[in-house]
Amino acid sequence: MIKIAIIIGSTRPGRKADSVAKWVYEIAKKRSDAAFEIVDIKSYNLPLLDEPVPPSMAQYSQPHTKTWAAKIASFDAFVFVTPEYNHGTSGALKNAIDFLYGEWNNKAAGFVSYGSMGGARAVESLRLVMGELQVADVRAQVMLSLFTDFENFTTFKPAPMHEKSVNTMLDQVIAWGGAMNTLRNK
Repeated sequence: MIKIAIIIGSTRPGRKADSVAKWVYEIAKKRSDAAFEIVDIKSYNLPLLDEPVPPSMAQYSQPHTKTWAAKIASFDAFVFVTPEYNHGTSGALKNAIDFLYGEWNNKAAGFVSYGSMGGARAVESLRLVMGELQVADVRAQVMLSLFTDFENFTTFKPAPMHEKSVNTMLDQVIAWGGAMNTLRNK
């Protein structure tokens, strides 16, 4: 059974990513075809990238980087929960991704985004990053609107139709994550 991280991609006070990630996790844990875990980047206290050697060299010197690397290495696939800030993902998520390289390679990723336009542009920017990290990102994604899926733009109340979208995305992440296993275990 593959192991999938649901990554909370915001550290901002008053963030919505944690409630969205918990909702995704509640849907995911009804499944029996993968194991899921919420990973909150806020818990890792990653400063602005402070490693003196590029991540592709895998010569991490900072304890926080080593802890983060071990956590990410333990997964076969990822679901990134991202807000959209200024037509992109959060700086905190981009920073957390940039800390590592090999730990991301030959795995799969799906996306759950939210924003005024459903977070579509945040996901598009993440897809470019995933390509560089050799992560196979799946087509299906979940886009949540601040106008219709959040009461008063703050309280997360997703439309029931989104549960099907989450399961479709998870179907693809599980299939691709399993298929990528052959590359990871060469």
